[in-house]
Amino acid sequence: MTPAGGTTDLFWHLLLALTAVVVVGRLLGALFRYIGQPPVIGEVVAGILLGPSLLGSVSPGAYAFLLPPSVAPSLGLLSQLGVVLYMFLVGIELDTDGLKGRLRSTVGISLTSIVVPFALGLWLASALYSRLAPDGVPFLHFAIFMGVAMSITAFPVLARILADRQLTRTDLGQLALSCAAVGDVTAWCLLAFVVGVVKSSEGNALLTFVVTVAFIAFLFVVVQPLVVKLSRRWEREDPDRNVIAFALVAMMCSALITEAIGVHAIFGAFLLGAVIPHDSRLARVLDQRIENLVTILLLPAFFAFAGMRTQIGLLSGWNEWITCVVIIVVATAGKFGGAVLGARVTGLDWRYATGLGVLMNTRGLMELIVLNVGLDLGVISPTLFTMLVIMALVTTMATTPALQWVFPGTAGGRASISPQRVG
Repeated sequence: MTPAGGTTDLFWHLLLALTAVVVVGRLLGALFRYIGQPPVIGEVVAGILLGPSLLGSVSPGAYAFLLPPSVAPSLGLLSQLGVVLYMFLVGIELDTDGLKGRLRSTVGISLTSIVVPFALGLWLASALYSRLAPDGVPFLHFAIFMGVAMSITAFPVLARILADRQLTRTDLGQLALSCAAVGDVTAWCLLAFVVGVVKSSEGNALLTFVVTVAFIAFLFVVVQPLVVKLSRRWEREDPDRNVIAFALVAMMCSALITEAIGVHAIFGAFLLGAVIPHDSRLARVLDQRIENLVTILLLPAFFAFAGMRTQIGLLSGWNEWITCVVIIVVATAGKFGGAVLGARVTGLDWRYATGLGVLMNTRGLMELIVLNVGLDLGVISPTLFTMLVIMALVTTMATTPALQWVFPGTAGGRASISPQRVG
């Protein structure tokens, strides 16, 4: 029996929904880890299963009780907060110094692993625009967004897959992380450009781009040196609560600025995290204090919200499922093929180039964040959103078995993989 009263009833349902998605997510996450998959995939699947795709079809009454329409706005706001904090943590994990050290060896691979899938995304958009684009959306907006959606690599999920296989310190693992980091920074910049173009008029789009570039330059030229100097003061002892509060306030201010510019708050949170030295005590303390709250409580809210928007029932005929398969094939061909092409051009042999292509095809949670931005902007339809969510899950789940097939020794986490150059 639910409590009486509008606000109280809404809060009660929000707590109930969070409890359900956390419990089911943890259970499925453990199951997916047991079968060799990233636990985050199980948590994403939990959100989908509790949404209209399964629970809503099997028991509409239970779904209406657990996730009534009235709870969606509150769940959406909570999920956005979780994503902003998560992108802040992703920025903190980004090794900008390491990227500088490997920039020459990774820029070619990163470039092809963005350009090839982006180009295929533009081609795919031309085929899907008439059927799956929302009414009134300009083709340019739709096409650029599809290009970005095809280009994403999930840097955090990739890092965890490599850590589980004890490949982080191998040459291949470090190369994959470097390429994924450079590629994701590029893809997020492209996404920021898309958001700016969609939100702005044609005349203001250039201004939005210029202001965004200026803000990025300000953060890395002015703010980052100050953060580096300040972080050195806390190397001997942990930063206190005031320091953590200051860092969070700075993150929120950065998010507010990019939101005001018109390129989404998550971009500002990511940028502020990226200026903090990833190996500093400040970064470690922020990660320790925030990560559990974000990954255990707030991200499940995002999964539940995304699950409410993922409607497998929209794929009701063979045409829709064939289109979904085509999207998966094009996405895989673009990301895998682009990475392999770049690796071969830089001199890696076929085996290691193939392994790198497999790793770069990991999409995971980052893809879901991008897709939700697209759905919020009205650039993609709910049907296409569902197809792209399925694509993100399939390509991420394929990474571990495909990597094991290319490098059989990685199953036990004992492989020593060093890319070999040819020619």
